[in-house]
Amino acid sequence: MAEKNLTLVTEFLLIAFTDCPERALPLFLLFLLIYLVTLLGNLGMIILIHMDHGLHTPMYFLLSHLSFTDICYSSVTVPQMMAVLLELGAALSYTRCAAQFFLFTFFGSIDCYLLALMAYDRYVAVCQPLLYVTIMTQKARLSFVAGAYAAGLVSALVRTASAFTLSFCGTNEIDFIFCDLPPLLKLTCGDSYTQEVVIVVFAIFVIPACMMAILVSYLFIIVAVMRIPSAGGRTKTFSTCASHLTAVSLFFGTLIFMYLRGNSGRSSDEDRVVAVLYTTVIPMLNPLIYSLRNKEVKEALRKILNRVKLS
Repeated sequence: MAEKNLTLVTEFLLIAFTDCPERALPLFLLFLLIYLVTLLGNLGMIILIHMDHGLHTPMYFLLSHLSFTDICYSSVTVPQMMAVLLELGAALSYTRCAAQFFLFTFFGSIDCYLLALMAYDRYVAVCQPLLYVTIMTQKARLSFVAGAYAAGLVSALVRTASAFTLSFCGTNEIDFIFCDLPPLLKLTCGDSYTQEVVIVVFAIFVIPACMMAILVSYLFIIVAVMRIPSAGGRTKTFSTCASHLTAVSLFFGTLIFMYLRGNSGRSSDEDRVVAVLYTTVIPMLNPLIYSLRNKEVKEALRKILNRVKLS
């Protein structure tokens, strides 16, 4: 390292969206509003599912965990983004950056697994309706969720260990809004081939594997739905899957754009916009998607509001 006249990085400097204070404050307020809506929406979804016995089903059990991980996932990154905007940049220690990367990967991976499990739940409900109760038992759904958390933990540990055993030298400026993998890789020096292979393998294991499970589940669902003789029956069955498909398309679409495309021609501004979508906007939209397009959730909300009025 001395021969190359390079300095090892011990802290990282996050670069703000803008260096103009007049723009930074409105952006800060916008992120604050989105974050508050995210917390209220997802926490409200968890409380609603807990209070209404009609929502004590495997699908809504998985949805409550998705709401919980969305709260955690957003809380790992959004406050940091707001701090960067207020200070027009923020310095993070090596350890703090690694911790943020670990938690972000942990909760993001769990989100992927939960969306895949929700697709499997819809497959069993549509394609195996007579066996649904015996397959999606309380023990089974607890095991599924525990497996999602365990897989997320393993993925986060391996990816964080691989990323932060790389050598970072020279500039310490991360041209991004939090400690994420693509901007960190730009700061590496030396031989990082082995670590990058491990990181890519685990990215392939999480994102494409979950997407494949979702696509296969919905392929069987489509085949089963097309066999329903009445158009009304087909529409009703498809409507039960519409909210989940919307959430899947938004979340995985942004992840693919961010992590599974090449580095050539990448723009830091594009990466920032996409990062805002999957860390800030999508966690806010998920409870809206599942409530506005779901009759059971709207009915449960109506009953809770009626109870409040009567009391």
